[in-house]
Amino acid sequence: MNDAQPTENIVDPSLEADVFSRNCSSREILQNVTSRWGLLALVALLDGELRFNALRRRVDGVSERMLSVTLQSLERDGYVRREMLQAIPPRVEYSLTEAGTQVAQRLSGLIELVEAQVDEVAGARAAYDGR
Repeated sequence: MNDAQPTENIVDPSLEADVFSRNCSSREILQNVTSRWGLLALVALLDGELRFNALRRRVDGVSERMLSVTLQSLERDGYVRREMLQAIPPRVEYSLTEAGTQVAQRLSGLIELVEAQVDEVAGARAAYDGR
């Protein structure tokens, strides 16, 4: 039996992250952060701690399952903190870590930029569709 690990599973800490590289682990992190629900959950948590159902109401349209999966990914990546509160019934609150706050603030700027361009984009879409 060979105890050597396959080389594709070994991460060399001396290598710089390069999201444009096919095998860079930053791609998976970026995918979790910039997915529709990941982005919205992170920015919603900028306002402070939220319980699961309050977060689900804030991120209108997300299913319970999808929000749960999204929060687990963001917690695994170190962006979201899940805290089980001793109460009856048990309560869970979600909040941002320091790293999560940094990412969410930048995503918030992107959201503001996109929202400011909605009319411009609608005009571009109409022009494109009219061709």
